[in-house]
Amino acid sequence: MGMVGLGSMGSNMVRRLLRGGHHCVVFDRSSTAVEELAKEKAEGSSSLQDLVKRLEKPRAVWLMVPAAAVDATIADLLPHLEAGDIVIDGGNSYYVDDIRRSKKLSEKQIHYVDVGTSGGVWGLERGYCMMIGGEENVVKHVDPIFSTLAPGTSSRWSTTASSTGSWPPTRRG
Repeated sequence: MGMVGLGSMGSNMVRRLLRGGHHCVVFDRSSTAVEELAKEKAEGSSSLQDLVKRLEKPRAVWLMVPAAAVDATIADLLPHLEAGDIVIDGGNSYYVDDIRRSKKLSEKQIHYVDVGTSGGVWGLERGYCMMIGGEENVVKHVDPIFSTLAPGTSSRWSTTASSTGSWPPTRRG
C-alpha cells in the first residue's frame, strides 16, 4: 500500500502497518519524513509517480493530507493510476466532497474509499477508529489494512453503504 502524507498520524499509521507485516511505500513533500520511515523498513519514494510505480496492481494509495489538499493530491495522482486502482482518503472530508470524488474517479474505473480516521498520535499503540465507506468488494479487498490499523486484532465491521455507497455498517463478530 502507498501512504501519502507523513504527518504525526500518517507516519504512525505506516509504523503500525509495518509492525503488522504490510509493505508500505511512502511519500511526503518532506524528504526527511520519507527518509525517517525508510530507516524503519518502509519503501521511500521521491514523487507521487514514483510511489505509484512501486506498488503492485491493483494499487491502493492512502491519503493522509489536509482536507483542503485532497482534490489537488488526487489530481496529481490521477495521471499515474489505472483502472482498478484504489484511492483511500483517510482524512475527515465533508461527505459531499467524498460523493463527488467517488463519482469522478469511478468514471475512470478507479475506486474511492472514504475513511474518516481518528486516533491521533496514540493510534500507533492503541489502534485507529475508522468510519469506512466504499464499494463492498473494494473495502473487503483492503480489509487487511483496516484490520491492522484497528484496535485489537481484527476489523469488526464490514460496510454495505455510506457517502460513497455503503451504509449502514453491519457488525461482524
